[in-house]
Amino acid sequence: MATDITSDAVESPVGEINKYDFRTETAGVFKARKGIDAEVVNQISDIKNEPDWMRKFRLDALEVFNAKPMPKWGGDININFQDIYYYLKPTDHQGRTWDDVPAEIKDTFERLGIPEAERKFLSGVKAQFESEVVYGSLQEDLAKKGVLFTDTDTAVREHPELLREYFGKIIPTDDNKFAALNSAVWSGGSFIYIPKGVKIDFPLQAYFRINAESMGQFERTLIIVDEGAQVHYVEGCTAPMYSTESLHSAVVEVVCKKGSRCRYSTIQNWANNIYNLVTKRAVAYQDATMEWVDGNLGSQLTMKYPAVYMMEPGARGEILSIAFAGKDQHQDTGAKLVHCAPNTTGQIVSKSISKDGGRGSYRGLVKVEEGAKNSKCSVVCDALILDPESRTDTYPYIEIAEPDVSIGHEASVSRIGEEQLFYLMSRGLSEAEASTMIVNGFIEPLVKELPMEYAVELNRLIELQMEGSVG
Repeated sequence: MATDITSDAVESPVGEINKYDFRTETAGVFKARKGIDAEVVNQISDIKNEPDWMRKFRLDALEVFNAKPMPKWGGDININFQDIYYYLKPTDHQGRTWDDVPAEIKDTFERLGIPEAERKFLSGVKAQFESEVVYGSLQEDLAKKGVLFTDTDTAVREHPELLREYFGKIIPTDDNKFAALNSAVWSGGSFIYIPKGVKIDFPLQAYFRINAESMGQFERTLIIVDEGAQVHYVEGCTAPMYSTESLHSAVVEVVCKKGSRCRYSTIQNWANNIYNLVTKRAVAYQDATMEWVDGNLGSQLTMKYPAVYMMEPGARGEILSIAFAGKDQHQDTGAKLVHCAPNTTGQIVSKSISKDGGRGSYRGLVKVEEGAKNSKCSVVCDALILDPESRTDTYPYIEIAEPDVSIGHEASVSRIGEEQLFYLMSRGLSEAEASTMIVNGFIEPLVKELPMEYAVELNRLIELQMEGSVG
């Protein structure tokens, strides 16, 4: 049974604020009641007018979600699943221009800088607000080349054969409890198909915004990069702070066919009340390259481990991640590389920063299957701890079933040294400025891989974290 949307008064922000911590009073068109069960799942399917196979997919996933226990590893997950809203439809249509988007939602994205970024350097944008994509664009020349960039709901209706070939195949419903949850109540997300040989020079972007209190966002993204094609996809996420927990549980599947290349860059800056429990996995075929560039700030608990399965000879997987854990935050992040074929190569570079009692955990898997001869993989995970109250952990898993391989693993934990601070402060910097400069140097490998605007933004976010302006 649905509940009407009410325009609650905007309350004072809880905790520290940043430019993303603002709320928008919206007049959405539908909000499901709290809680998850078959009625809510059917309601979502009804509203989207989905085919029978997708409804069955959702209901089967709900059974898996109910049956699976909570993970016994990672962070503490204390969620009342019946106290979450699983679907909120903010508008009854998707805008093709920003003028088509309701003013209050358009203003939200203006404050986040999305239209400006679109004008400057993006090839296309999807903007999701609560449960639905409210705006979408794609450069005309790319559309003429056969590039598809739409929300996943539209892909179910307009590209069913292509979508069904891969949807839920790379991350099956029973992969884990939160993949099952996403499969049951998913909404929005991106569907991208890059035809053979098409190389896109500028990034495609999706931006996900949670606005309402006690809201769950469950976007579902599927990217297919055909033979010899190339794409860079950038994803950003934010939410305002409330006194109650919210939930973000996305599923991202990527297919890199022969000779293709895909880079997936994420900068997530969630409010500190968000549980961020995400499953991301790619498969790379012959001579294909998959790169995850993953930045995690904010959230109460993040559990996210982007993965690449290298399925055929010559495939390459690269994962570069950074996590910043502040007060009352636990960033349980890492990466997975699975070598399934000979002559495959992989690299993981993971960096974490802990401050004000925050906890950063690296949890990674390198697996070499039998027959994956001459595979090479290196793992480097570095942790920087800024005060005695903070903590870092490393949980590396290495499984090797083939003797003729080369696997390397390095790990380091360090603190900001007094000598480093003294040297910089003797040049006229304050202690905060000196600490920030050291941290920025620590994360440079990730920052230099981002588009310029995102690199600037990440540096600024780190500076705010260092000043204590954000939690």
